[in-house]
Amino acid sequence: MRPRMLAGALAPAFAALLAATPAAAAPAAPAVPATVAAAPAAACALPGRTGWTDEGHDTDRAQFQQPLGTKHVLMLFVDFPDAPGTGDLADYYHQLAPAADLLRQASNGRTRLGLTPLNRWLHLPQDSASYGFQRGITFEQHELYVRQAVEAAAPYTDVSRYDMVYVVPTKAAPAISFSPTYLYDPHTPGIVVNGKRLKWAVTFGQDMYHWGPGVAVHETGHTFGLPDLYAFTGNDYHRFVGGWDVMGLISGPAPQHLGWESWKLGWIDDRQVACLPAAGRRAVRLQAVERPGGTKIAVIRTGETTAYVAESRRAVGGDAGACSTGVLVYRVDSAVPTGEGPVRVANGNPDATPPAGCTALDLAAFHPGQSFTDPATGVRIEIDRRDRDTDTITVARG
Repeated sequence: MRPRMLAGALAPAFAALLAATPAAAAPAAPAVPATVAAAPAAACALPGRTGWTDEGHDTDRAQFQQPLGTKHVLMLFVDFPDAPGTGDLADYYHQLAPAADLLRQASNGRTRLGLTPLNRWLHLPQDSASYGFQRGITFEQHELYVRQAVEAAAPYTDVSRYDMVYVVPTKAAPAISFSPTYLYDPHTPGIVVNGKRLKWAVTFGQDMYHWGPGVAVHETGHTFGLPDLYAFTGNDYHRFVGGWDVMGLISGPAPQHLGWESWKLGWIDDRQVACLPAAGRRAVRLQAVERPGGTKIAVIRTGETTAYVAESRRAVGGDAGACSTGVLVYRVDSAVPTGEGPVRVANGNPDATPPAGCTALDLAAFHPGQSFTDPATGVRIEIDRRDRDTDTITVARG
């Protein structure tokens, strides 16, 4: 498997497929069997099919980092012959350090970042412009940059004690413009420190001052195997999920990881997943994904690599700025590559006018009396009731 660059964040046919309708105007539901017994969550887990970061549950943990537990991260500060270090190192550290709290909150305490800064400037041997960040950096150039940072740190600390490395450049280096993730290539010699392979690193760029600490959450998510949910092409880079997930829009109004991704990462348990793997109908009471406990997602499997997911969202915690609340419905396809829409949110309110700071898709949450239907798969999701932290829905597949 050849590594690919994982960059920081920057459909008409699908729109035609999805229908959000008021209950009074909704067409008659297709005939389905009576209410079915709960199925094991594993029956709704999808296999990955891209060989890289995707929404499959069978992530290769040799290639990607195990997301649970404490991740020990060494933070290195680097400068260059053409861009000497400037400013207080503590300011650089504190720009990214809040990511530890963000990740702890998003994971319900199951993932923690143990950040250790090496409080000195490390002088890299090449000019900042020579690494290719501004010209579409290659894997080889990126690995060289990480290697030189690690080699510069070697006299001062044992890099092999850490799970991954964060490389932070001086503000005086605009050529280090964006923040890609380094994932090792198991088929090459790579970077070896004291006999241990360095597998994962995030090299931050000047965009960290635009995105804030969320960029560390986003890029670290790639080391766990999460794909980019924003679009790599087209005019609207956020047409797939809007601001509903940090892997889509880092600065979005509701950046809590989608419930599906929390399940993939082990942040929610199988018992918190209501699975409908075949024809049937069942009622589900969803607890808001931002709150602990309860059933987090209802999954209606529609194919080998496809499913619809419903979850409850509230304007609390990391989602305090959410533009809408209620039931979020989205389609997952674990065969779709990163950047091409492996997750696509259904807009429950396509005619609503978004207020300042929100996009149309940020208003996508469904409310009681509304329903979602996909005639092609026989899927129907009815929103029945809303309480403070829960939504009760009925999911069906014909």
